[in-house]
Amino acid sequence: MNKKKLIWQVPFLLLLIIGTIIILKKQPPFRTNEGLVFGTVYKITYQHHDDLHQDIKEALKEVDNSLSPYNPNSIITSINHNQDTIVNEHFTHVFNLSQKISAKTEGAFDITVAPLVNAWGFGFKHSIDVDPQAIDSLSQFIGYQKIKLEGNRIVKEDPRTMLDCSSIAKGYGVDIVARTLDAKGVQHYMVDIGGEVVVKGKNPRMKTWRIGINKPIEDSLSINQELQTILEVSNVGMATSGNYRKFYYKDGKRYAHTIDPRLGCPVQHNILSATVIANDCTTADAYATAFMVMGLEKSLEFCKEHPELNAYFICAGTGDSYEIHSTPGMNKYMVKK
Repeated sequence: MNKKKLIWQVPFLLLLIIGTIIILKKQPPFRTNEGLVFGTVYKITYQHHDDLHQDIKEALKEVDNSLSPYNPNSIITSINHNQDTIVNEHFTHVFNLSQKISAKTEGAFDITVAPLVNAWGFGFKHSIDVDPQAIDSLSQFIGYQKIKLEGNRIVKEDPRTMLDCSSIAKGYGVDIVARTLDAKGVQHYMVDIGGEVVVKGKNPRMKTWRIGINKPIEDSLSINQELQTILEVSNVGMATSGNYRKFYYKDGKRYAHTIDPRLGCPVQHNILSATVIANDCTTADAYATAFMVMGLEKSLEFCKEHPELNAYFICAGTGDSYEIHSTPGMNKYMVKK
């Protein structure tokens, strides 16, 4: 009886196997597009029948034309030059979110920090000799409360106020590419622009995407890729801010690129990198910068009050060691060794 059943089951098993093979062959392939944007590299992996690179490049160009201070024809450049400028939906979204996060972080995040970033040599203009008097002078026209959006135009209290969205624009660019892929019906993708990431669905092996967090080793050329930890993530945005790649030494003192808008100086606390996971990459990007300014204790306390955010901090320890701190919600993303 069992042998007869087995004989009848074999054809059905063969049909099932053949059907599965046919279905798998009809699945669209995974593709990878790479290039340069916002002064960094992007790598986008997605599953689709068509190559969508042209659509991706057009989406990134829109963001660059809105938010890049290095683009002489961008909206933000026109605003910084005090030209009568009508802003678009990209600029409006980033500006409104920036103002909201600035208020929540009590000014730790502030896109009006541009004159200070430039003065310290990390921006889109030449640096100056910075001293307490220069900082006091620049601070007079820095502060998110000194600029607002009225209708479709930016209004400044002081024409010397300048904007720099570098701490949020990459994350927004990631989200815009993700939105472009969503519109094309893509179900599985990873969008990575300079380490700011959005992932959806599964990777090419149909498993959860794995994203590494680099060890904070001094590496201005971004050559070192040694990982501190690996996270398994999907359907989230993730961003990392760190002071271990962009810095310089002057008169024997190290100056990192993260500027505290409230004090006018590069931050000096022990956080080496802050990684944030949020519902979107724009938000994650902004808070990663804010936490670098706020310091560990205030950042962890902030995350307790905002459980929609999860964060992972690598801090300087004794000697060459690191101290790791994270929010409880990060545990579900950690790859168990």
